[in-house]
Amino acid sequence: MTSSLTSPSTEETTFRTDTATFGTGCFWCTEAIFQQLDGVLKVSSGYSGGHVKNPTYKEVCEGTTGHAECVEIVYDPAKISFDELLEAFWQTHDPTTLNRQGNDVGTQYRSAIFYHNAEQKAKAEKYKAELEKSGAWDKPIVTEITPASEFYIAENYHQDYYNNNGSAPYCYYVIRPKLEKFEKVFKNKMKKAH
Repeated sequence: MTSSLTSPSTEETTFRTDTATFGTGCFWCTEAIFQQLDGVLKVSSGYSGGHVKNPTYKEVCEGTTGHAECVEIVYDPAKISFDELLEAFWQTHDPTTLNRQGNDVGTQYRSAIFYHNAEQKAKAEKYKAELEKSGAWDKPIVTEITPASEFYIAENYHQDYYNNNGSAPYCYYVIRPKLEKFEKVFKNKMKKAH
């Protein structure tokens, strides 16, 4: 009697990811929001759009480095599109306030889309123009749309901030209400609890 061992098929599956970089004010809020979306694989808080290499949080907060507090989002385009990420971007901050979000004031808190390719640029410009024309806001949209530049990851204590500090006053009174509002609007796009 002979037996033959067959090995299972070793089909390679290609898994493609893409990257989006957004500035919507404080990166703690932005990170917590985008982490909730199904198809978002990783969200990193950091700095982009400035002229100083390897800036620190303190330097960025001084407003002299030119950087915006932003998040770099790695996502699975088979599960969530850049269009859907843009929808979340526009819904989760006020794109009409120049260098300000709520009580946070300075160029580091500007509204920004740092595009990674021509398609992202075209979509960002299209949505901005459509929103401007729609009258969704009663003031002009000041969101900058610029090419992605070097992204500097923020210090470790800024990463996964809300999940690690949810009971802190800022998280409880500022981030939590934003998350609750976001979850109502985007309930069909949220990650499912395991």
